[in-house]
Amino acid sequence: MFDDYQFTVEERFLRYVQVDTQSDPLSKTQPSTVGQKELSTILVNELKDIGIPDAQLDQHGYVYATIPANSHKSVPVVCFCAHVDTAPDCSGSGVKPIVHRNYSGNSIVLPDDRTQIISPDEHPYLKQKTGEDIITASGTTLLGADDKAGVAIIMDMANYIMQYPGLKHGTIKILFTPDEEIGRGVDKLDLKKLSADFGYTLDAGERGAYEDETFSADGITITLHGVSAHPGYAKNKMVNAMKVAAAFLDSLPEDHLSPETTENREGFVHPVHIDGIAEKVTLQFIIRDFTTPKLNEYEEFLKKKLDETIERFPGSQADFTVREQYRNMKEILDRFPQVSEYAKEAIRRADIKVLAMSARGGTDGSRLSFMGLPCPNLFTGEMAFHGKHEYVSVQDMQKSVETIVHLAMIWEEKTDG
Repeated sequence: MFDDYQFTVEERFLRYVQVDTQSDPLSKTQPSTVGQKELSTILVNELKDIGIPDAQLDQHGYVYATIPANSHKSVPVVCFCAHVDTAPDCSGSGVKPIVHRNYSGNSIVLPDDRTQIISPDEHPYLKQKTGEDIITASGTTLLGADDKAGVAIIMDMANYIMQYPGLKHGTIKILFTPDEEIGRGVDKLDLKKLSADFGYTLDAGERGAYEDETFSADGITITLHGVSAHPGYAKNKMVNAMKVAAAFLDSLPEDHLSPETTENREGFVHPVHIDGIAEKVTLQFIIRDFTTPKLNEYEEFLKKKLDETIERFPGSQADFTVREQYRNMKEILDRFPQVSEYAKEAIRRADIKVLAMSARGGTDGSRLSFMGLPCPNLFTGEMAFHGKHEYVSVQDMQKSVETIVHLAMIWEEKTDG
């Protein structure tokens, strides 16, 4: 089926990662950075060149496009979604992608910072990639496979379907979102404009990975109020909010309940940002668990630690606010078993073993599922994301293209006439 097709996913990916789309959590705009609109404009133009004239970019940075149905059946409308932004954790400016052809299986030394070494010992998935073509950055930036691999895969899927009009499918919607990495990916999404029944995000890692479960997540803001005084005359007057913050953070456990000490189905409490002066300090936390009620336990744990710390510093005060971020998509997806069944069948048709996995994080699909668009997550090959050791296999991306083409066909096949 794909023997005569010239995949475009690699060359698209190499171009896309060179556009700086790093999102900014401190920005008040959406998208939070102009680079995201720059890439999205490129995508709209390419979609039109492929033959999808309704491709459009709205003022909030969303790309919408439609591949019309060519089946007489009333096939549910399926959306494929990826995000254009890269994580603020590591620089995304000046990305220089490098293709390591016919990967040898040895450690990869990145040329622009030779202390950055991608080792198969630290990245076990690399051991399975010998002989494949591996793309990395050059050592000073992240690569951006998260999620430009997903973007390139969807673009190549669209290119394939438009080239083979005899392939039967229902209406296919394409959606590219901004600011997923900072939790705003679907904040201003117009679901009526999208007009889809079911969706799939392309934002998972290993070949064959299918994720129908994510963390549930809340964000917590703690504001610590001290008492300011001239340092020369501060005795028995000053209460330094920075010292209160330090004591509070030091009270958190070192051997459990943190990202660096948890794995598999264990949840965590994680400080992600601190800002302030002696008079006031603001702390940002994220809390995560697969079981939603456990978030309340983590919140109460933090409140208890906070109260204990405040007691140690008479005169200090604290504000504690919680904001819901997303919930475990499995709570919704279990109601629509066909969404999972068809995805797994598509993976198998691409001659891949299905890897049913739970994501220790969240995707746009987490929120979309609760907004009325059931939306699990499919593999792209992106690995070691959010850092300088990020890499992706070209062959993994190609297999992902095959998978979602099969998936579009399966939805049409399984629909009764």
